[in-house]
Amino acid sequence: MTARVPAVGVIGSGAVGQAVAGALVASGLCDRLLVTSRTFEQAKALADDLDDMRAALGSPVSPSAVDVAELRACAAVVVAVRAQFTNTRTTDVRMGGAQVNAPVIRSLAGRFAGYSGTVLVVTNPVDLLTRLFAEVSACPRVFGIGSGLDTARYRLVLARLLGVPIATVAGHVIGEHGEAAVVCASSTTVNGLPLPVPLQQVRDELRVRPGRINAGIGRTRCGPAGAVVSALRLALGVEDGTTELSALHGGGWLGIPVRFTRGQPLPFLPPLDAVEAQQLEAAHAKLRAAYQAVRGIPLQPLPSGRNHS
Repeated sequence: MTARVPAVGVIGSGAVGQAVAGALVASGLCDRLLVTSRTFEQAKALADDLDDMRAALGSPVSPSAVDVAELRACAAVVVAVRAQFTNTRTTDVRMGGAQVNAPVIRSLAGRFAGYSGTVLVVTNPVDLLTRLFAEVSACPRVFGIGSGLDTARYRLVLARLLGVPIATVAGHVIGEHGEAAVVCASSTTVNGLPLPVPLQQVRDELRVRPGRINAGIGRTRCGPAGAVVSALRLALGVEDGTTELSALHGGGWLGIPVRFTRGQPLPFLPPLDAVEAQQLEAAHAKLRAAYQAVRGIPLQPLPSGRNHS
């Protein structure tokens, strides 16, 4: 496709950052892809690798390594940083990074004060860190990637269980990107028609799927990258449509459908039955409590110069 925006930035050269950057080069969504990482050497190595990919694909996207400050000129920035730590949690796994990732996100957010472009946060726990980035930076367009991937997995799993094409399944997963996710079974349709959802089978697969991927290849990466590119196409006005993002709703931040028209977002709630509404409120309460703990973590500034996480 023809490049549609001058530049998109990616912060982080780990597994997810690499996958996101590669997907953006393949997508042809921008003229320039600016990458930064913990060290300039890491960012330069990733940019060189992406340049090889560009040459092989004939992509119009030109990658380069830059300082964080240069990303302010981008139409959108993807935050895929991850502090170095070993996650030993067996439940609420995504919350395992809250204490170590929050200071990094706060430092980055401070450097984006007044930024008017779109910020997509990928770093977990994504609902908490999206809110942290938004409140510290005061940027008007900050969203988190998580529920969009959950929804894609839901549609895939349900399509396979029912033996139908994925494109015929419409439905949402909202709330937390984690164990308090809400499957909106009551409003799910296939070919525009409501149907009984084998909810327990769906929930079982959605619960074990990320762990199975992590166990096999170390981290989920391609799924989040796909969710990022899909969301950017909407947020940058390349096409109109709806995706599930962590966004401000009801005084808190959680996964919710967001309808984009010419790049302008409109969050909304799908129809919920009584059980789903109760589950959503439980997700709200969980995230509100968890955010208070995250907000109180002391700031740890990033290194200066060309050494940025």
